Amino acid sequence: MATKKKTKSAGTAPATKAAKKLTPKANSDRASGTPEARDTARLLLEIEAIHCRPENPYIFTSGRASPVYIDCRKIISFPEARAKIMAHAYKVIEKAIGWNKIDVVAGGETAGIPFAAFLAALSKKPMIYVRKQPKGFGRMAQIEGELKPGKRVLLVEDLATDGGSKLVFIEALKKAEAKVTDCFVVFHYGIFPQSIEMLAAAGVKLHALATWWDALEAAEKHKYFDEMGLTETRAFLEEPEKWSASHGGRPPSRALGR
Repeated sequence: MATKKKTKSAGTAPATKAAKKLTPKANSDRASGTPEARDTARLLLEIEAIHCRPENPYIFTSGRASPVYIDCRKIISFPEARAKIMAHAYKVIEKAIGWNKIDVVAGGETAGIPFAAFLAALSKKPMIYVRKQPKGFGRMAQIEGELKPGKRVLLVEDLATDGGSKLVFIEALKKAEAKVTDCFVVFHYGIFPQSIEMLAAAGVKLHALATWWDALEAAEKHKYFDEMGLTETRAFLEEPEKWSASHGGRPPSRALGR
């Protein structure tokens, strides 16, 4: 594991030959560069929500292999980090959208619900949550809470990979006659163009606090990854499908990703 500060990867697999040598400049080329993004990435590493394991890659439900993994759900268990990250989120949303243009905060089932709740409390806005599919009894509701037609809704999730699952929530909100033009996530992979393209096609703009490029920059600066972890993570971010295929991954399934 290469996720604890100043520890080394346990594996002996050679670093990807094609990977370029990591330098501070290369690290920061695609990072967001904002104070909020940098601090969020550092906090995620500090609470060990980010893991690096190039010698034994993670295999995701999509079939992809990856040297890194993130669990944003861990944020809810760390009050100080949670407060800082949510304060960053509030500020980024104000800058990018404007809270005066948002009537309701919606959390996507299930990981988006706590973050929507935190942001709704900070902004003093009503909150709802959206199910992945209607529940099979009662009102067959897919949206829980009160949502009146015409309300401007901000969809909140923990993270986005290729953005596919967001479309399910967006469709449900639009069926309820809500206006949905923006989606916010704490963490965006930032390496799959379709995550932005798919949402843009639905008339929705994706906003995020931090990406893997920010995490990589923070991991190098604060020495959370060893040299192998840095090299292999960069190689994955540069060419995720190629890295996956050469490390036991399968072609992504047709199922919607996050």
